[in-house]
Amino acid sequence: MTPTKAIRVWLTPPGPNSWKVVNVIEELGVPYEFVSFKFEHVKSPPFININPNGRVPAIEDPNTDITLWETGAIIQYLISQYDPNKLLHYDTLKEHNLCIQWLSFQISGQGPYFGQCGWFSVLHPEKIPSAIERYQNELKRILGVLETVLASRPADQQWLVGDRITFADLSFVPYNDRVDVLLGVPADKKFESFPHVKAWHEKMIARPAWIKSMEHRARLMDEQGLDWHGLPKGVANIEEFEKSLKQGEE
Repeated sequence: MTPTKAIRVWLTPPGPNSWKVVNVIEELGVPYEFVSFKFEHVKSPPFININPNGRVPAIEDPNTDITLWETGAIIQYLISQYDPNKLLHYDTLKEHNLCIQWLSFQISGQGPYFGQCGWFSVLHPEKIPSAIERYQNELKRILGVLETVLASRPADQQWLVGDRITFADLSFVPYNDRVDVLLGVPADKKFESFPHVKAWHEKMIARPAWIKSMEHRARLMDEQGLDWHGLPKGVANIEEFEKSLKQGEE
């Protein structure tokens, strides 16, 4: 199907999950527009009417009258509806199901563990060494799984499935792009001990779709006056952020 109307992507710009969806849309060349709003409104109307779970992203597709939330569901919908030429997927039995497998691993493994690592390493007002260690170790374990699989691939087929990029690969990019922050290491050291993951990741972030997605993110972050970690500039952690919200209500 060729869309005639822009898909609306509801998001708060800081978090990685929204950019999984935007990156896939960019790769497919589907028209879209942002409904960008502040994080403190994620549990309030009008967004809660779009996604009762109050999590970003969500999409509204006026071409099909479908509203969806949860990135796995959104990505599979975009592929089935707007990738007739199989730019980002396979329709063969084995490869199709392997792509779903890797997307499921990203959703159930990488996303939750990397997200918790970010919370305890960066945002949580109290530094809890045991929690930071646990989630940093889980982060490295996830990278180790990816490294093992990519290292087993032929040199000219460094993708998770088959011999070309798919939505399975793309789903890992936003969280992997923040490994340096999560581990507290320099950017050039974030994939130390994971050379195949490094090469795979660098191929994907060099693609025009990712570059454009990150340009959009930077613009939307700046419009909201947000720092790199997603909090307002000058605010160090969630505790300070919540205090500033309460003061604003008084």
